[in-house]
Amino acid sequence: MNQAVPETNRVTALIRRRPLVLLFLLCLVAWLPGFFTLPPLDRDESRFAQASKQMLETGNFIDIRFGVEPRYKKPVGIYWLQAAATAAVSAVTGERGRIWTYRLPSLAGAFAAVALAFWCASAFMGVEGAFLSALLLGLTLMLSIEAKIAKTDAVLLATVVGSQAVLLRAYLAARDPDRPPLTRTLVLLGWAAFAVGILIKGPVVVGVCGVTVLALVLWDREWRWLGRLQPLWGLGLALLIVLPWLVAIALQSHGAFYEQSLGHDFGAKLAGGQETHGEPPGYYLLMTTATFWPATLFLIPSVGAAITRRREPAVRFLIAWAGANWLLFEAVPTKLPHYILPAYPALAMMAALFMLEPPQRDASSWRRFLPIAAVVQFLLGMAVLAGLAIVLPIRYGTGTSLDLVAAAAVAALLAIAAAVFMLRGSVGAALAAAAACALATYATLTLEAMPRLDQFLVSPRLAAMVSRHMHPGDPAPVLAGYTEPSAMFLLGTETHLTNGRGAAEIGAAQGGLAAVENGQRPTFLAHLAELDAEAAPLDALSGFNYSQGRPVHITLYRVTPPHQITTPPPE
Repeated sequence: MNQAVPETNRVTALIRRRPLVLLFLLCLVAWLPGFFTLPPLDRDESRFAQASKQMLETGNFIDIRFGVEPRYKKPVGIYWLQAAATAAVSAVTGERGRIWTYRLPSLAGAFAAVALAFWCASAFMGVEGAFLSALLLGLTLMLSIEAKIAKTDAVLLATVVGSQAVLLRAYLAARDPDRPPLTRTLVLLGWAAFAVGILIKGPVVVGVCGVTVLALVLWDREWRWLGRLQPLWGLGLALLIVLPWLVAIALQSHGAFYEQSLGHDFGAKLAGGQETHGEPPGYYLLMTTATFWPATLFLIPSVGAAITRRREPAVRFLIAWAGANWLLFEAVPTKLPHYILPAYPALAMMAALFMLEPPQRDASSWRRFLPIAAVVQFLLGMAVLAGLAIVLPIRYGTGTSLDLVAAAAVAALLAIAAAVFMLRGSVGAALAAAAACALATYATLTLEAMPRLDQFLVSPRLAAMVSRHMHPGDPAPVLAGYTEPSAMFLLGTETHLTNGRGAAEIGAAQGGLAAVENGQRPTFLAHLAELDAEAAPLDALSGFNYSQGRPVHITLYRVTPPHQITTPPPE
């Protein structure tokens, strides 16, 4: 059904000469739109960035705080990286309040994941196959999103791929005596990636690598190959990297970090759907239509091809990597779309193997049907993304435009071309059209659609409103009802996040500005009157809180404390 990617053309020659440079350029085109211009996003990105900013403000790089509250959900690794990146930029610009500086580790981590995927695939494929694997991973919608968000998952993916790449080489070396043995340096680099992954997101990298090993051991009924990983040296290095901060935070927090991160956060995810994110098994299978797009064009037939080639050691490793982790994440009650990202490199490598297969003229009927199913899934993902680009600005913004519709139409035409090439068996042309479609779609969403979603931009508009009415010497503003982390990041660490009663008490004590959401306004005004303080409305805004899925209306007041109220003299 499919036709192998041609080996004698200019593109192939370029791939062979400069694969990483070409990957870097293509990924930048996919990832950079919106990187500098998107405002701080709620809620995880702004929480991470604000906590990293506070490290720079306080000089305390052990404890993790969001405002005055401890943030003991994730280890310190990503905060260190974000603080270091921002410090490096601020040394030149003098600014720490730009959200893009906190996104730099995610951008670097995403490209490190792509480069390591290339290196991982090169253990059993040539340059072209390794390039295809890395490109498909880099163009996925999920990694394109994570590359421009200041959180853990892009960096975590790099540590996972680095760890798994060494694990793969140990597995293949045990089955092929002609392969060169793993050097201690290479093995220790794999363990170092594993340790950094623990510092980034705790036990996730342990689970990903652990279930891969478990699946392989049960499948092969053989475990002695694990000795090639030199576990005594490796565990020693991992402990050397991880233990200093683990001890320091235990002393700093008096054990509260472990109680909250392992007990409340990680334990709650395993026990049930945390923070309303509980979903039934099959959730990730459904979400793959969007999150693995546009590589979905090759996903279904690549899984079929992998099943038929499961006796090959490299393919068996990929099935164990993707399959065991898929089952693991589907079994965990708490589900978010990005949780499954560590399984995507293996799926991308399976897709590359499928694309490089020679034509299967005598393929069984069930395999001949798989490309049709893949085309349907691919076009469905395109329809969802194009629909969002058109509908969201109409529903939550300034509406659509001819430019937006034209950009979405171009992306749709490229998707149709990719589908036609795939059905004809021209996988090289299908990949080229799908890659162009992805680049056009991401640019359309981030450069055309998102800037029109002014109803979503509540925090930037609130920060601008507060800035317009702030007087020299005013205390930090008070927010009641609307307390999204992005508002604190934009307004400053001293900003008070509270409810109506709390805003009245703080306002009566210090005066200044109070931004009160409609739901908290009656309580705010009533308690303010009880405290003999006054509030004069100055401005207001309406928008849509996408974190809570509801509209908001915020009124800005200037509060006068009781001791500053002057009583006019009697006539």
